[in-house]
Amino acid sequence: MRFSEKQLRAMTWWCPGSADAGFDALICDGAVRSGKTLCMGLGFVCWAMACFRERSFAICGKTVRSLRRNLITTLLPALTAAGFHWELKAGESLLRVTAGRYCNRFYLFGGRDAGSAALIQGITLAGVLFDEAALMPQEFVEQALARCSVEGSRFWFNCNPENPEHWFYREWILGAARKNARYLHFTMEDNPGLSEKVKARYRNLYTGTFYERYVLGKWVAAEGLIYPFMNSGMAADVPTSCEEYAVSCDYGTQNPSSFGLWGRCGAVWYRVDEYYYDGRKNGPRTDEEHYRGLEDLCRGKRISRVVADPSAASFMETIRRHGRFPVTPARNDVLQGIRRTGLALKEGRVRICRNCGDTWREFSLYRWQDGKEAPVKENDHAMDDLRYFVSTVLTGSGGFAAALAVRES
Repeated sequence: MRFSEKQLRAMTWWCPGSADAGFDALICDGAVRSGKTLCMGLGFVCWAMACFRERSFAICGKTVRSLRRNLITTLLPALTAAGFHWELKAGESLLRVTAGRYCNRFYLFGGRDAGSAALIQGITLAGVLFDEAALMPQEFVEQALARCSVEGSRFWFNCNPENPEHWFYREWILGAARKNARYLHFTMEDNPGLSEKVKARYRNLYTGTFYERYVLGKWVAAEGLIYPFMNSGMAADVPTSCEEYAVSCDYGTQNPSSFGLWGRCGAVWYRVDEYYYDGRKNGPRTDEEHYRGLEDLCRGKRISRVVADPSAASFMETIRRHGRFPVTPARNDVLQGIRRTGLALKEGRVRICRNCGDTWREFSLYRWQDGKEAPVKENDHAMDDLRYFVSTVLTGSGGFAAALAVRES
């Protein structure tokens, strides 16, 4: 396994004699796939095993599941190669690492929301590693830091950039000197394991704000069109036949309702048709009237799944009552959903047919709010049902592995 000079510095900053040994914390940010995660994970365990015996440590991610996927599964073989013995107790979210007669405990925590801070209360820690720190709430991070009361404890952070108003950027990156933290910025060039072909692929995946953040590694505000690369020249013809059909629904009474009919051909899902009704322009429709629109959209098709706006409880109940279509609430994490959708569109895993005029119209209008990490709440109804589809159907079907891998670094 080869490491770059910057990766080695992140692994060994704590070593006696290092120029960075006097710092209390290490912060590594920058581009995706720049090699931050593995080198920090390995360095964290090496530091803990070299400096402590029979102590407890925390390794934190947004969720325990994402932590295992992004870090633990790659870290364990590296620990074995480094001569450590380990035992992962999944039920306890506990990793025990031994070297000779010495052993330390590494507890896995998820910092999904402010309430997650309660999970880490009461434990005494000798150090903590935050994987994807910018995805965790400040309350959780501060609670974890407060548990590090053992003499010589240190803090390790890695993340990809977000908005420059983000609390982690303002508190820790801009305040690194005040916090006595060493700050290292990574690019894809700092990862010797990436070929030029792979680096070019990642550069081509992103545009606009996400290019600046995930490829250039900059903390920039979202602005402009959300999917600037989408234009009608990319429109697909409707496939003659599909192996599977599904529907995504964004529901409104006064606001427009947008339903997308999706057909899968191999590994690609096509938006083959749509239902778009603006209640403000044409008068409101009842749940039953919208349901008849859904039936007309799906006529002659066997639908495997309908995913709907999770706030549309009455419309989902109407669908269930008719008993024709299986319906579930969609995943509705807006920013993560926009990221997933952009990647799926760029990679061609999702394609929009030329007859879906309202979707193409909204692509040209769907933009970020000025100074805010949120889309303008206009011309967003087809965009919402598209996001529901990608986040719920495409991800759940296993067709989104490549996009998920982008979060690793």
